[in-house]
Amino acid sequence: MTGTQRTESKPAVQRATDADGVRLPRLRLKDVVVRGAVQGIAAVALLCAGTPFVAGHRDRETFLAVVGGCSMVCAGVGIVVGAFFWTACAGDLRRWRDWRTITGQTGGVMIMAPVLVRAGVLALVLFPGALGLYHLVDNAAYGSWLYGS
Repeated sequence: MTGTQRTESKPAVQRATDADGVRLPRLRLKDVVVRGAVQGIAAVALLCAGTPFVAGHRDRETFLAVVGGCSMVCAGVGIVVGAFFWTACAGDLRRWRDWRTITGQTGGVMIMAPVLVRAGVLALVLFPGALGLYHLVDNAAYGSWLYGS
């Protein structure tokens, strides 16, 4: 077995953990929502960059409508179920990297609550972006690059 040796003279950074080995500080709702919103903005930018690769006008409209509809459903389910799990955990929320600290059968809820909230907020930001882009493509002049072929 090979390993990596440290050659620096500085001590290794130790993360703060509680008695169960869970990383501190615990997740906060505000931080999870902000990260989901930032990732949603990135998803809208990716959607804007990828839309011109759908060639036909009707295909482009259908693509944007499906993305908007799916993101609307995912936003509703993710936020509602994630908020329910969040309240059920009573403050004991964990990150993905804390998976090894789960001991019971229902411990996965502690990890899935922030994941669902973040994914729901991401989809909540993506929905109006896809809907707005759909209306731009729908109202584009015939023959323009936005209209498609």
